[in-house]
Amino acid sequence: MEHASVGLERIVASSLRRAPSGEGPVLAWPLACGQAVAARTTALEFADGNLRVQVPDAGWRAELQALAPQYLAVINRYVAESVKKVEFVVKEKDFAGKGARAFRQTLPLQK
Repeated sequence: MEHASVGLERIVASSLRRAPSGEGPVLAWPLACGQAVAARTTALEFADGNLRVQVPDAGWRAELQALAPQYLAVINRYVAESVKKVEFVVKEKDFAGKGARAFRQTLPLQK
């Protein structure tokens, strides 16, 4: 008799392989990185073998970059499209509220 986890893994992999082009790797990100990392990161897009993942800051980027080979192995086990690289990008600062005025003042004027 097969363990339930093996059957569940097959179902997940089958679903991810049938995902529309470009979506499988994005959907597989939380499975590859785990719940704690998935709560602080966001898979943005997959194109040309590159999965872009948004991280909260440069510290997270450095830590996750060291784990990228492991993430690639897990993602590629589940998806049909080959992921060759995970690119970690730092989330842009939110300029809403008090800092928005200072940010707007640094932008060039448009005519």
